[in-house]
Amino acid sequence: MASITHPDPGTGAGAGAGAGGLHINHTTTGADREAENRHHRTPRTAKWYKIHLFRGMVNDLRRRAPYYLSDWTDAWNYRVVPATVYMYFANILPALAFSLDMFTKTDRMYGVNEVLLASVLGAVVFSVLACQPLVIVGVTGPITVFNYTVYDIMEPTGTNYMAFMCWIGLWSLVFHWILAVTNSCNWLRYVTRFPCDIFGFYVAFIYLQKGVQVLQRLGDAAPFYLSVVVALCVFAIAYICGELGGSSLFNHTVRVFLKDYGTPLTVVFFTGFVHFGKLEHIHLEHLEVSKAFFPTPHEDGWIRGWFIHFWDIPVGHVFLAIPFALLLTILFWFDHNGVSSLIAQGTEFPLRKPAGFHWDLFLLGLTTGVSGLLGIPFPNGLIPQAPFHTASLCVTKVVTNDDTDVDSSESKGHPSDSYQFKPISVVEQRVSNLAQGLLTLGTMTGPLLVVLHLIPQGVLAGLFFIMGYQALAGNGITQKLVFLCKDSRLTNPNHPLNNKALRRSRVWLFVIIELIAFGATFAITQTVAAVGFPVFIFALIPVRAVLLPRWLSKEELAVLDGPTASPFTMESVGGSYGGVEEEEEERAEEGGMGEESSGGVLSSGAEGKGKSLRRWPVR
Repeated sequence: MASITHPDPGTGAGAGAGAGGLHINHTTTGADREAENRHHRTPRTAKWYKIHLFRGMVNDLRRRAPYYLSDWTDAWNYRVVPATVYMYFANILPALAFSLDMFTKTDRMYGVNEVLLASVLGAVVFSVLACQPLVIVGVTGPITVFNYTVYDIMEPTGTNYMAFMCWIGLWSLVFHWILAVTNSCNWLRYVTRFPCDIFGFYVAFIYLQKGVQVLQRLGDAAPFYLSVVVALCVFAIAYICGELGGSSLFNHTVRVFLKDYGTPLTVVFFTGFVHFGKLEHIHLEHLEVSKAFFPTPHEDGWIRGWFIHFWDIPVGHVFLAIPFALLLTILFWFDHNGVSSLIAQGTEFPLRKPAGFHWDLFLLGLTTGVSGLLGIPFPNGLIPQAPFHTASLCVTKVVTNDDTDVDSSESKGHPSDSYQFKPISVVEQRVSNLAQGLLTLGTMTGPLLVVLHLIPQGVLAGLFFIMGYQALAGNGITQKLVFLCKDSRLTNPNHPLNNKALRRSRVWLFVIIELIAFGATFAITQTVAAVGFPVFIFALIPVRAVLLPRWLSKEELAVLDGPTASPFTMESVGGSYGGVEEEEEERAEEGGMGEESSGGVLSSGAEGKGKSLRRWPVR
């Protein structure tokens, strides 16, 4: 076997063998795991029109509660430390860039401390209480667009903007809880890669646009040109570090270091670079910060408190906040549960602990309401940080073309494909998310805020560029476009899209539909109607479920699209769209079995021979 396993030095058996009793047999194949998941079915989920109040939340807690202790004890693993440090920088650097954007476009209503506190709130609540603590929660690009668009709409009316945003958060809390109680997350079974790829493509272009806007605000004199050079250098070096981290150059330790810490070190270097030689005489715009643990001051120096006077607003505007809250709820339902959480639990990750979408939606409503009262941006699941977090906790082995786990024919004529990193387990725990949140809280102290103030805006623009590139590079739309632009004679015969049953014209049709949907979403965000873009995003779900099957065959869609998360993850919402779980449920109902199940089962021991299974009752 030409394979190299990177085990946990504390146990000698890889991650996942924590004190909670979760043991992984590394010889088990993905097919065996999926077969076991199908055999040991979780409680059957009700049809959408048969609403059983609180059932989804209760089942989520029943499934996850037996693993709560192991969520903490499994953290005694070497992967947790680098994952914590990596996620701290991966979360805080985009947060600083977004804080600059909102600081400028909302007239100092939101600043660095508000964004940092929102990240802390999301990290603490979801790491301690969520069913899926791997999802990183913070301030995203779409919520940044939402916040300053609401400001543009309400500022001319003279209303108290922060009080209005507070009411949006409170109404949204109510809507989130209604959706959680009525098991709305069962609709997640219809969320496939199609809407996720479009939304990810949109977020990538938002990043690129923000980078250009940061530079555009700097004028056209020497500071502007130096900022452009710095931004491009940050992008170039961060890109090189990422490419080296995914290459076969150097040893494993060097590659991991470059991939995990290349971007943060690039930011540190170019923050000091602008002070070299005569460059220090050029006045550059820096990141604006405030006093430690205080809200951002207004231009006249007045500083508000952390508690918003939500009563300081006309009664009519209290109810005017309802449609905005509905749009925010739609955005969060899709962005947090439908994209961030699903992708963080994607099919490529061998997760062994159950998900809990209904309960996590309830918690998201709680953080949204609390954020409104505190006057901070509403946090939700982050892309691409959430899947990056799961990936950083993976224990992998290098599989070469002579390994029995990999078909040797996949690499013929393609030397770059002669090996791959295969995840064999994930360190599923709560400590890394909580720790990065506490580190973010420490960033709000005086000395570190002084350091943040030294970061030039050109560096933040470069951060936007590299985030946009990374989001584009891993997007399904980009990968399909690259495939279509390649010479078909030189395309890897084992490429997923290089299927004899799939004509290239059908791939073009699918990609054009995705690009049209992206264009409509991006276009509306360039107008004052940008606050309504969540409706466009949400509409992609029925488009995929109703319209695409009329234009493309089931076999073609099976190649072009697919479920975002594994069947194991989707069991809490009734299985994947069109999957075996859905068919079994329909047959069971036709046979008079009803909605009730005698119980579900999850593996809490070794797979294969001698595995022990944990059962829970369902009433």
